[in-house]
Amino acid sequence: MDTKLEELDISKVITEDLIDLNLQATTKLGVIEELTHLLYMNHCIDSEKEFIKDVLYRESEGETGLEKGIAIPHGKSDSVIKTSLAIGRTKQPVEWESLDGEPIEVIFLFAVKNSDSTTVHIKLLQKVATLLADDDILQGFQMVKTKQEIMNLLSENNR
Repeated sequence: MDTKLEELDISKVITEDLIDLNLQATTKLGVIEELTHLLYMNHCIDSEKEFIKDVLYRESEGETGLEKGIAIPHGKSDSVIKTSLAIGRTKQPVEWESLDGEPIEVIFLFAVKNSDSTTVHIKLLQKVATLLADDDILQGFQMVKTKQEIMNLLSENNR
C-alpha cells in the first residue's frame, strides 16, 4: 500500500467489484469462501485455499463478529497480492461468534499482505471500526441497495 498511514483511504482498498450484496451462503465458512472467491476473481489473492486457512486461523484466535449484524474477519497472508477489502451482505442472518451474540448480515473481509506492516493492518481495522461506530452509517450498510451506495458511504465518511 503506497498511501501514508495518516492518509489511509479506505476507498483505495475496495472497488465495486469487491462488493456482493446478495451472498448466498448460510454459514460463516460459506460467507468467508464466497468473499474469498471474490478476492481471487479480482486478483487480490493468488490462493483461495491458503487465504481461507489464514482467515480461519485468525478466527480461532477471537471473535470477529461485532454488534448489530456486522463481522470483520481478516487474514494477513502470503497469498494476498494486494491489500484489499471485500464487503458482503447475506440474504439471511448467519450464525457467527459476535459481541452481542446476534447473527451477522454484513461482512467486511480484510485481505492484508504479509509484507504490509502490522500498522497498516491495524489502521485499516480502525478505519472500518470508526465507520461502524456511527449508527447512521451502520444502518446505511444494512439498507443500501447498490454497490455504488456502499462506495458512497465509504468515501463520504472516510475520516
